Amino acid sequence: MGSSGIKVVDVAEFYADRGGGVRTYINQKLAHGARLGHEVVVIAPGPEDGHEERHGGRIVWVKGPPMPFDPRYYVLWNEKAVHAALDREQPDVVEGSSPWSGGWFAARWKGSAPKAFIFHQDPVAVYPQTLLGNALGMRRVDQLFGWYWGYLRRLASRYQATVVSGHWLADKLRSFGLPNPVAVPFGIAKERFSPSRRNRAIRSRLLEDCGIDSRRHDHATLWVNISRFHPEKRLGTLFKGFSEARKRRPDMGLVIFGDGPMRKWVAKRAAATEGVHLAGFVPDREFIADSLASADAMVHGSAAETYGLVIAEGLCSGLPLVVPDVGGAADLASRDYAEVYPPGDAVACAAAMHRLLDRDQASLKAATAEAAAQRVGTMDDHFDGLFDLYVKLARERRTA
Repeated sequence: MGSSGIKVVDVAEFYADRGGGVRTYINQKLAHGARLGHEVVVIAPGPEDGHEERHGGRIVWVKGPPMPFDPRYYVLWNEKAVHAALDREQPDVVEGSSPWSGGWFAARWKGSAPKAFIFHQDPVAVYPQTLLGNALGMRRVDQLFGWYWGYLRRLASRYQATVVSGHWLADKLRSFGLPNPVAVPFGIAKERFSPSRRNRAIRSRLLEDCGIDSRRHDHATLWVNISRFHPEKRLGTLFKGFSEARKRRPDMGLVIFGDGPMRKWVAKRAAATEGVHLAGFVPDREFIADSLASADAMVHGSAAETYGLVIAEGLCSGLPLVVPDVGGAADLASRDYAEVYPPGDAVACAAAMHRLLDRDQASLKAATAEAAAQRVGTMDDHFDGLFDLYVKLARERRTA
């Protein structure tokens, strides 16, 4: 690279051609790095060894077997091959993008480059806290999984920085003793999401899909949710909470966009809950933006977000929020434009929905617009901050 550019090598255990969010994020990083004059190289498992150029950067494929439960992905199992690739590339900064084998492979590489551990998912929040948090309490679950936090401390201690997507998460990791957490907040495509996209025809169609008679549309409330159909999203809480809230306000509809492994269960519950329309997965992001702007409020169930991407999209679309009081969704919420409830508590969720609707709606909308402007950034902001961090780490290593 040139005098101002650096080479970043990402050991990316879950990057795959048919992958989801990880692939999207890394592709954005490849392109953004190239625009800034940096070279980004991804070491990822695949069906064969190989090299290719992609999005202004490069992919180094390391042959591995397919994952038993998801053949879209391959297993990063050959540590020697990963280290050989790092030796060839001679990076200025190494990323470990996984707390599992890929993170350890990057950590154990003997090269002199500084290393950054990427922590963009909290497995304790996603699984045990989702399943046991209501019965035992979130803090108790964290204590029961102290062994996992110890495991993360050992891994993170081999890195010069642990990169997280929000300041609240950096504070949490610091409280568990992880060294050097650095917040580089995520962002969204803000140019796409705006209240100006509100469309009366789309709103009416969605309310009709929820079973609301057209004569009641002017006084109805259209709630919206976007979720992966997975236990961490707590859609069961939303179905129960919405049904409870509708007893007092029957002119309410809830549209849910998404898909996932619990599709059949979600479809069955949606069909049994009056006023709910399951829109499924909609690949048209423009229609999603129009639908958000045409709704009246957003309700969310997950307490396991590290950064609430759909919450940020809702805010920028002009939607006040009802969200759990824990996690990345709560971090984007404020009393000025949101109501919160304990995760998994359907009765409390219903009460929060009523509190939001009982408030002055003009004040809510004004506060939501201010939050969208002040609290939500773009992915360009995120990657600018990320590469600034890496340039700083590389410079510090050179002058040490």
